[in-house]
Amino acid sequence: MSKDYYKILGVEKGASPEQIKKAFRELAHKHHPDKSGGNEAKFKEINEAYQVLSNPQKRQQYDQFGSDFSQAGGGSQGFGGFANGFGGGAGNAGFNFEGDLGDIFGDLFGMGGGRRNRSAQQTGADIQIGLTISFHDAVFGTEKTFNLEKDQPCSHCKGNGAEPGSKIHTCATCHGSGRVTQNIGFGIGFANTCPTCHGEGKKAEKNCSVCHGRGVTKEQKTIKIKIPAGIDNGQSIRLTGEGQVAKNGSTGDLYVTVQVIADPNFVRQGYDIISQKEISFSQAALGDKIDIETIDGKVKLKIPEGTQSGKVFRLKGRGVSHVNGRGRGDQLVKVIVKTPSRLSKKEKQLFEELQKISQ
Repeated sequence: MSKDYYKILGVEKGASPEQIKKAFRELAHKHHPDKSGGNEAKFKEINEAYQVLSNPQKRQQYDQFGSDFSQAGGGSQGFGGFANGFGGGAGNAGFNFEGDLGDIFGDLFGMGGGRRNRSAQQTGADIQIGLTISFHDAVFGTEKTFNLEKDQPCSHCKGNGAEPGSKIHTCATCHGSGRVTQNIGFGIGFANTCPTCHGEGKKAEKNCSVCHGRGVTKEQKTIKIKIPAGIDNGQSIRLTGEGQVAKNGSTGDLYVTVQVIADPNFVRQGYDIISQKEISFSQAALGDKIDIETIDGKVKLKIPEGTQSGKVFRLKGRGVSHVNGRGRGDQLVKVIVKTPSRLSKKEKQLFEELQKISQ
């Protein structure tokens, strides 16, 4: 069955070489088998599609005949048997991590000159946590301090994973490269992390008695974070370098997702704040000046005579601060005319007289 290489890369048939390369980079980064959650089968499929669509001649043949075009007269030049396509024969442009993909994976995974940089293999993992703040703090911003348990360099071995005084030798399995190549057929070589040294390229005679060779230990660290004014519920803040620390000293990032506690008096709508205020029938009919609760405190609002229930008044600049910008939104106050449920005898008489007048 012919494969849809454009669909595999998630691009249109008329995509430019730059769009194809960009799509491949993103998908390869996502599905690379050395990454947590990577998918080797998906990765090979993505690479197969890229090898064709990035080559003008192969792409033209594919567009005309499909991925099985060898059966349509393409002969040994087709994709079907991988001959001169994805590996195998002499002079091929085969799929091999230590060959033609060096430029792509040099950016993504630290491969240079066809060989992956060992230190780039061990990147500290990112951390994601949640942080709860008040509605007021979301509007005006704040600073928060909290303790976080995460990997830090082992103080006993200074992060090298070896017991102090123990010698460190070049790994005998990968000979210091940190990688071993597995041939999976069709001339395709898959370079994987060395199982002996776990990509380090070296091995201690005796592992550190504290971190057991990891080079890192779990420790509490105090984190201070600045919450910007105007942040909304569910948004995240990135703290570069505050993630997990890897054995080689590289660090991941910390992502703090903000959860804003709902306020009983206010509802956020973009950068505006929505609230309601009940007024009496007489205030609506005759007009009045009333107190309105805002996030800044109480302010006076003039109710004109004849105000109808449901009327919305705008308080300029009483809303939410614009993130990384100037000014604030507004507060929109909806007035609800409260109809009395019980009337005194005198009140009833007055309403009856008013009814007669209005008829």
